[in-house]
Formats: sequence, structure tokens, C-alpha cells
Amino acid sequence: MIHVPDVNGSAALAICESLLLSLNDRNILPEREIVGILKDAATAHADDPGTDGLADHHRAVAALINAILSGGNSVRRR
Repeated sequence: MIHVPDVNGSAALAICESLLLSLNDRNILPEREIVGILKDAATAHADDPGTDGLADHHRAVAALINAILSGGNSVRRR
């Protein structure tokens, strides 16, 4: 079996993005709330003090979420 780095994280990201798109497509959550969810998640990681020894990880997670926001991957911009 081939080792794929962080396959769990990649799967979780794909599932969450699909869920956010579906919630928006079905008018369950408006775009502004989905963007708010993503901003909250990015802020939680960006503001993490790194006392767990994972400061670089938290910064990378925040950067990835912000890139998703910039690219519009999780929201079909109308």
C-alpha cells in the first residue's frame, strides 16, 4: 500500500467542502454564514498560542483555510 501523507485530513477537508456546498445549494446556509464558519475556523488556528508545540501546524491550517476563502472553493459565489 502506498503511503499518502495526511490522507485523513485530505478526506475530512473534501467532505467538509462538499457539505458546505450542499448546505448552500439547498439554501440551508447562506453564503455569508459559510464564509463566517470558515473565518472562525481560520481565526481559531491563527490565534492559537502554540503551547501544544504545534504552532507551525496551526499557522499552516489558518493559511489553508484562508486560501480556501480566497479561492471560493467552499462557496459557489453567485
